[in-house]
Amino acid sequence: MALPKRRISKSRKGMRRAHHGLTAKSLALCPRCNQAKLPHAVCENCGHYKGREIVQVEGA
Repeated sequence: MALPKRRISKSRKGMRRAHHGLTAKSLALCPRCNQAKLPHAVCENCGHYKGREIVQVEGA
């Protein structure tokens, strides 16, 4: 079984993991209520998607 010959430094380990950072979720505005929502998903605030009511929301 292969073993590393030398210890990997903190710098080299950090450079390898430079692309592991988290990315922010992309949000779109609901055209009906102007609340932020995930794209291609039903709006949690008003329950509409593509101009149609998909889910009935209490208090709306």
